[in-house]
Amino acid sequence: MSLDPQAAATSSLRTAMVDRLASSGVLTDPLLRDALLHVRREVLLPHAYVRVSGPGADPIEWRLLDGSHPDDRQEWLDLIHGDESILLQRDGERLDALPRGPVTGGHMTSMSTYSPVTVEVLQALRLEPGQRYLELGPGPGVSLALAAAVTGSRLAAGVERDGHMAAFARRNLDRLGLEATVVEGDALDGHPAGGTFDRIHSGIGVPCVPQAWVEQLAPGGRLLTTLATRTPSWPGRLGVTRTRTGLIEATLRGGPRGYRPMLGHRWLDATDHRARVEADPGTPRATRLAPPPDDAYGFWLAAAYRVGAVVRDFRAETMTLVAPEEDSWAVSGPGDGTVRVHGSRDIWAELEELHVRWERAGRPDAYRVELGDGTGPRHVTSGPGPKALSWTLPPLPAVPRRTPRPGAPADAVPLLAGAVRDVAPEDTARPGGGA
Repeated sequence: MSLDPQAAATSSLRTAMVDRLASSGVLTDPLLRDALLHVRREVLLPHAYVRVSGPGADPIEWRLLDGSHPDDRQEWLDLIHGDESILLQRDGERLDALPRGPVTGGHMTSMSTYSPVTVEVLQALRLEPGQRYLELGPGPGVSLALAAAVTGSRLAAGVERDGHMAAFARRNLDRLGLEATVVEGDALDGHPAGGTFDRIHSGIGVPCVPQAWVEQLAPGGRLLTTLATRTPSWPGRLGVTRTRTGLIEATLRGGPRGYRPMLGHRWLDATDHRARVEADPGTPRATRLAPPPDDAYGFWLAAAYRVGAVVRDFRAETMTLVAPEEDSWAVSGPGDGTVRVHGSRDIWAELEELHVRWERAGRPDAYRVELGDGTGPRHVTSGPGPKALSWTLPPLPAVPRRTPRPGAPADAVPLLAGAVRDVAPEDTARPGGGA
């Protein structure tokens, strides 16, 4: 039986998306490729916000695309099958019967990350049929749907804090017939009623992995999450495995992208300092440290912790680092062996010192994390010996508890904190993601 013209056009867009991901080298897993070809994104992402106003606008102007409206359909289809993040929810709003067209003000509180990140994460987890999968902060459920398509019926579950988003994802997943479960609750508590899982993925960034997540990892299992610091510029990806004998091993790596942080976490932002930095880059001084390359992920990850409270402005012509709370910044080069510094804090001097330590440690690109039993500090180290580069992870912050919304499912865990998949500070960070 042939597809109707609209279904055929949508299927063609899915195929083009998959071919693009494969030809770029991002997509290599045949099981995930098959899932991407068959999971209908238009069901999971029936609408999308498009930002109309430029950087710095307040209030922000948006336009809502309604996928069921003929005038919006082609733009919406192209968007949801492209490589950009899909903005879905503004200020925690209800997600049924949203009015299409112009909207003023508000901030995005949920989004679906762009496809290359989704593929990278799911491939890193090495999904296979028959595995039990847990998604923490699934948002609209794109990653959850793809995982369910690989693992099989009734094996994939998600825990979503936002009641409106949980209902939205549950309804759309049911339409796809994937038999994935979405529970309304606090992702930081894991899924207490769900038992153990072979694969756990967090769509929210956390400063330190909750012990509840580690305890729900089955023998032979893998867990993947973003470790969030105060800077959005240099995210870390924490991979945790439980061996067949029950031992926990954890490795932290840097990278170009990460998921947005948990509710209540506040990133630093260089945007308010941009005009001042351009007007007065600072006092020049000599330096032996050329700007480290962007892909020196092990170094920049260490900088997020060891230098700290610093954010990079990726919009600047030369490398510009700002410490907003100390009203200090450093502007490199360009390429003449000098750096310009301003304020009470010499950020570049801290970077110089760290670079020496990183070199002595052997230029590590990965760090071992000692998780322990969750009662003490979590230590990070590049290896044994006195030359190792080390630091301690901050604890999870205390977040006020909330009462579950009326009508929440009986198996919902108490609400505490979860994902706010909001837009990153403009042009001061690499793109992040949501589930």
